[in-house]
Amino acid sequence: MFTSINPATGERAPEIPELTDDEVELALSRAATAYRAWRNSSLEQRTGLLSAIADRWEADKQHLAETAVREMGKTITGAIAEVEKCIAGFRHYAEHGPAYLEPTTVKTAGGHAVARWLSTGPVLAVMPWNFPYWQVVRFLAPTIMAGNVALLKHASSVQGCGALMQQLASAAGAPDGLFQNLAIKSDKVSDIIADRRVVAVTLTGSEGAGAKVAQAAGRALKKVVLELGGSDPLIVMPSADLDLAAKTAVTARVQNAGQSCICAKRMIVHADVYDAFLERFEAGMKAVKIGDPMDAGIVMGPLSSIQQRDTVLDQVERAVAAGATLRFGAEKIEREGAWMTPGVLADLDPESPVAKEEIFGPVAVVYKVADIDAAIALANDVPYGLGSSVWTRDEAEIERFARDIEAGMTAVNALLASTPEAPFGGVKLSGHGRELGPWGMHEFMNLKAVMFGEGMAGD
Repeated sequence: MFTSINPATGERAPEIPELTDDEVELALSRAATAYRAWRNSSLEQRTGLLSAIADRWEADKQHLAETAVREMGKTITGAIAEVEKCIAGFRHYAEHGPAYLEPTTVKTAGGHAVARWLSTGPVLAVMPWNFPYWQVVRFLAPTIMAGNVALLKHASSVQGCGALMQQLASAAGAPDGLFQNLAIKSDKVSDIIADRRVVAVTLTGSEGAGAKVAQAAGRALKKVVLELGGSDPLIVMPSADLDLAAKTAVTARVQNAGQSCICAKRMIVHADVYDAFLERFEAGMKAVKIGDPMDAGIVMGPLSSIQQRDTVLDQVERAVAAGATLRFGAEKIEREGAWMTPGVLADLDPESPVAKEEIFGPVAVVYKVADIDAAIALANDVPYGLGSSVWTRDEAEIERFARDIEAGMTAVNALLASTPEAPFGGVKLSGHGRELGPWGMHEFMNLKAVMFGEGMAGD
């Protein structure tokens, strides 16, 4: 059974039963049957379904948002924004998907070849709780457009969100088996990956979970895309707009209670502007309004669980023990639920074990550096390489950062955020493969070369 606990109140939701082995088998059979038909669906059918799903989400926006708030604690404002982003994601693939599937013709020595994008089959997605809708939609929308079918193993704490997504897809007209939420625990994942009917797997989650899924996929010789953790740097140089940089850094650390893979966690600041930035940043962190996540005026609610909150507090304790200065905050709030205050750490030895970890909560680590070389070296001095954010008006510095920061993404004078148009993913222990745009859709497609002799048709 799955039990969701409201992290703001400690209230338990009604239990959701776990699928039996027979029910899992039935789901896999449904997926295989659905694929045989959906692979031959027209582009008009696919774009029509995506638009219909978007319409359903639009009509049910408040219900979707409130379900996420109750299950994992994000603010209602953040939850509504997430649902709206999902709607935009469905509409993006409805509008641009056909162009992403256009074949390409190239000349060959004996004639020409046509490179065509073809579907491959049922794809399993193993998804986390922190963005319970968007993490799924950035896999689901391109999967539908590609002519594949989708199986979702969602996090245990957000099974209500997973079930609701399946209901809305069905209500929009999705064929039976096209998208199924599998209410299963992690111990069932390896067997599903090994099943001959499943062609690939994508995971967003921890490094440990990614290693296990990659191992299972490797044994079965199946394609895998991994989006894992990140300890993203936000670099501030002397020419930066300090007010905007500090405001953005605050947002990065407290949106979703700091539980976002691609939001900056390490603030790396040039010595010339360190004090001025820190003053602004600390003032912004101290002003964050904490409270009932159902209140539209609240900036930060609880963390997703007491366990997650305590993990962050333990990391802060270990950082202080390693020599860091806790400038303020990062304290447990004594009330029912998974509450804590935002905090700022400084003077942490970048070579200490805790400095190499991802702090998945509303705590920032601030570093002072002498120049751009030191900034880049420190930015790269962690095992992760997901995103990064740089703040400078100097074009030469922008080029250095874009070239030399070891990350899948770099935002320039902006908060890093995923968007349906651009590729999303990381390097090093942050995973491999890409989501979103045509790149994400093509990850699980067969790029087939159709070869024609001289004088043959096929253009």
